[in-house]
Amino acid sequence: MKKKVVLAYSGGLDTTVIIPWLKENYDCNIVAVCVDVGQEADWATIKQRALDTGALSCYVADVKKEYVEEYIWPALKAGALYEDKYLLGTSTARPLIAKVLVDYARKENAQAIAHGATGKGNDQVRFDLGIMAFAPDLEIIAPWRIWDIKSREEEIEYLEKRNIPVPMKKSDSYSRDDNLWHISHEGLELEDPANEPHLDGMLKMTVTPEKAPDKAEYVEIEFKEGIPVALNGKEMDGVSLIWALNRIGGGHGVGVVDLVENRVVGMKSRGVYETPGGSILYYAHQELEHICLDRQTYAFKQQAAQKMGEVIYGGLWFTPLREALSAFVDSTQKTVSGKVRVKLYKGSISAAGVSSPYSLYNAGIASFTTGELYNHADAKGFIRLYGLPLLVRALNSQRS
Repeated sequence: MKKKVVLAYSGGLDTTVIIPWLKENYDCNIVAVCVDVGQEADWATIKQRALDTGALSCYVADVKKEYVEEYIWPALKAGALYEDKYLLGTSTARPLIAKVLVDYARKENAQAIAHGATGKGNDQVRFDLGIMAFAPDLEIIAPWRIWDIKSREEEIEYLEKRNIPVPMKKSDSYSRDDNLWHISHEGLELEDPANEPHLDGMLKMTVTPEKAPDKAEYVEIEFKEGIPVALNGKEMDGVSLIWALNRIGGGHGVGVVDLVENRVVGMKSRGVYETPGGSILYYAHQELEHICLDRQTYAFKQQAAQKMGEVIYGGLWFTPLREALSAFVDSTQKTVSGKVRVKLYKGSISAAGVSSPYSLYNAGIASFTTGELYNHADAKGFIRLYGLPLLVRALNSQRS
């Protein structure tokens, strides 16, 4: 009986090559699984491509709702970023994809799962750890770690020799990943950090600031316990809200990041990321936290956010640490409810007003006008005690 292999299939260059390569190098039947996390894709065409290139069957799993509610929202509530810039678009999706692959492997009684992540990248770590978390018994096949193909050009040549249509243009051979949250771009001129990215020919979701409208646009986002629930006064589910903000933010050129980052495997790499809707949500969420969280909670949450970013980036989603970090974050979000208005203009996001029934801002205290809750004279004793170590040090210095 032939081995059955479930393949994470996107219909892109790598996975188009992997189907015939698996058939040539393994005695196996291939079940292609497309995981729909909101990427722009013609699933009917992609399914047919999988079958035409040798797959036994092909499934499309629509998990956009789960992706938003169980992966994107926890990252947003945490304020998780990697190396101060990256909003974790690929990183949040890979654990879910791995989980779905295991589900299909069990349904199909498969003995192995294959994926197209390279031996230099982060995704191999995220896929492998996700699969290991749910199915330590399954074999993992990662062709990029074992085959002789060394470049995208050689992949194209591989397909052409077998008269298999190449699913991309040679002149547009950026390595891309896209989903509901973002689009990433790697390769070509980006491989030299000294080069300015060719954004006009690269960006898919976002215009450059030069091409954005000359008139600013205001948007209002309502949050409930840290989760966005309405846009411009209209209640929306998470998928619809992100799509709407991608369209609005992309039209104003916001959310484009050019980053040289430290990969999990130790090397540095460069990517350009488009996250227009996500950038707006992160900005608005932080503005709301500024009025809803006390100083100590906010300060510690900043530390947790950095750690959460590292954990997610490193593929450690299904770990006790990530679960514990999420539990802490959720406890901080009970009062993070309210409305945030932001202004979008030529690539920038700026605050235009925030309100919350849980706001800790008290005009009677903060105003320059003296109120009943604050006595200016109290500050003298506070400052003297607060600066006592400084005072003692200065006195010792005078004696010496």
